[in-house]
Amino acid sequence: MTSLKVHSYAAGDWIAPGSAARPIHSAVSGKVIAESGGGALDFARMLDFAKSKGGPALRAMGFHERATMLKQLALYLNERREALYEISYDTGATLGDHKFDIDGGIGTLFVFSSKGRREMPDGNVYLDGDLERFGKTGSFMGQHVAVPLHGVAVHINAFNFPVWGMLEKLAPTLLAGVPAIVKPATATAYVTELAVRMMLESGLLPEGALQFIAGDTGDLLDRLGGQDVVSFTGSAATGTMLRSTPGILANAVRFVAEQDSLNASILGPDVAPGSPAFDIFIKEVHREMTVKAGQKCTAIRRIIVPEEQQQAVIEALSARLAKTVIGNPREKDTRMGALVSADQKADVLTKAAIIGEEAERVFGDPDDFAVHGNVDRGAFLPPMLFHCADPDAATKVHETEAFGPVSTVMPYRDLAHAIALANRGEGSLVASVITESGDVAREVVMDAGPSHGRLYFNNPTSAAEATGHGAPMPHMIHGGPGRAGGGEEMGGVRGVLHYMQRTAVQGSPDLITAIGRRWVPGAAEIEGPAHPFTRSFHDLDIGETIHTAAREISLDDIEHFADFTGDTFYAHMNEEAAAANPFFPGRVAHGYLLLAFAAGLFVQPDPGPVLANTGLDNLRFMKPVVPGDSLRVRLTVKQKTRRTAEYGEVRWHVTLYNQDDEVVAEYELLTMNAY
Repeated sequence: MTSLKVHSYAAGDWIAPGSAARPIHSAVSGKVIAESGGGALDFARMLDFAKSKGGPALRAMGFHERATMLKQLALYLNERREALYEISYDTGATLGDHKFDIDGGIGTLFVFSSKGRREMPDGNVYLDGDLERFGKTGSFMGQHVAVPLHGVAVHINAFNFPVWGMLEKLAPTLLAGVPAIVKPATATAYVTELAVRMMLESGLLPEGALQFIAGDTGDLLDRLGGQDVVSFTGSAATGTMLRSTPGILANAVRFVAEQDSLNASILGPDVAPGSPAFDIFIKEVHREMTVKAGQKCTAIRRIIVPEEQQQAVIEALSARLAKTVIGNPREKDTRMGALVSADQKADVLTKAAIIGEEAERVFGDPDDFAVHGNVDRGAFLPPMLFHCADPDAATKVHETEAFGPVSTVMPYRDLAHAIALANRGEGSLVASVITESGDVAREVVMDAGPSHGRLYFNNPTSAAEATGHGAPMPHMIHGGPGRAGGGEEMGGVRGVLHYMQRTAVQGSPDLITAIGRRWVPGAAEIEGPAHPFTRSFHDLDIGETIHTAAREISLDDIEHFADFTGDTFYAHMNEEAAAANPFFPGRVAHGYLLLAFAAGLFVQPDPGPVLANTGLDNLRFMKPVVPGDSLRVRLTVKQKTRRTAEYGEVRWHVTLYNQDDEVVAEYELLTMNAY
């Protein structure tokens, strides 16, 4: 087989490996299949290329354009994923493992695309939180905003997920409007390189938006500044070394880390052997020990079970592990492939021996196990299950992560003890609990929450849709405190904000409106040439306003509305009871009557650009309306968001006033308008 040459992509050029390139061995056969690194890279030029070309091009696009780009990238990769599957077999991974990695990464692009289009504005400035008013008149106010950093994101990724690990970082980075330089682990760099080639060949990315390092980072990190971000996944030792880079410390470079994690799974005290919940627990632990041969940052390393259930758990889990076919990942019957390399196998065996000083191995002999299929000198190991009878006296089982198919069963006395054992990991990415008790779940959240980035609960009610202990979802944060690195990746828009600067802006309503492209009360109102419901999405201006005529609310209106709707609540129908209520002076109009009358005052009834009323937000009733009061409306275009080429969403600020110009109600109306 011809050895692959893993190229770097720097400043617009593909650069071949140099004389100091490192060989990459197949995890299955042990043969050299590729070489990577050693190429002469000009890191100063790479940074300039990203900041002078990639950054400005991405920032010019706006959130929705960048979100659309992510969707197109996902579709492009999805059509070519078979080639990524094929090249991934030499990493030791099975087809199921490939799908976890490659399909998971593509799915992450889709999720961030959707989040960007639905939860971020159709513009360049992200509004973070509510408006703050500092005075009585509202002439001076503040707003937190977030804008893209004018730097570069350096992504340093681990070997275990060569595609998903890259795309989980790349999706929020590009959505934020920041260019990226990706550096994968050498052992699986050839898979990442193929995915990068596909994305670049798609023509979807602006020049300079993505670069790729096959090999060492040289002096790159020391060249970074306060506008740059380093996002790292790997061991705690490597993370500490990188975080301590003089340039990173001196320039306050943002550093997001996902590191070692001794994740735990707790079998709830309410779960008995033979129950559906018990079966779910065994299935979850087995999956986390065998998927990717246990080489997952989220894999279950500590299995925490009630004292009286420990033997039942060992027997059930051992029986399931015994059915796991280990061998050539290309073989259809194989359920667990090889570790990524001989070095990784040796490291796992070393760490397993350390765990073995405090725990007994009850399943999986690394010197005596069957390997299925046609393999030679691959990095295969069996799943190894340990039992630590006294986890309180032990230390190494709570400190040592064997990054492979290794896990330890340990007993607990009561729930508080189980939580204490889980917390002895000193910070993890995830802890799971199999329970049907709400009290158990709440206690775990209160006492284990500070030590874990994610808490995953499962039981027979949720099992059909549960995503799994070890599956980080793009919608939720992925990271953890302490040993896990203290970082947070993904998490929807939260992940995007890692690559943006939060800034507090203060000024007049007109200036705050101009900055955020969202009208705020007190800003100028624009009188349009016609009723706004007759004007297309494209023609409407932010701040365009109409003031309606007034309508008097009569007692007959209130009684008719009550009779027609069936809402005969006493505040509307019983004068004495209403007057006794501290909120009302007597009988009052229904809040929804006011909304209906408001619509009657501002709606233009003829067919036109308004296609649909899709809801209302932030409804508040401020002052009761009594029979004889009058109602008028101010309707203002607050915000516009394109949804498709044919239509967009218009957010209207609606304020209801009485005859004394007092605000009686306020809300935001959403309509879809033809473009």
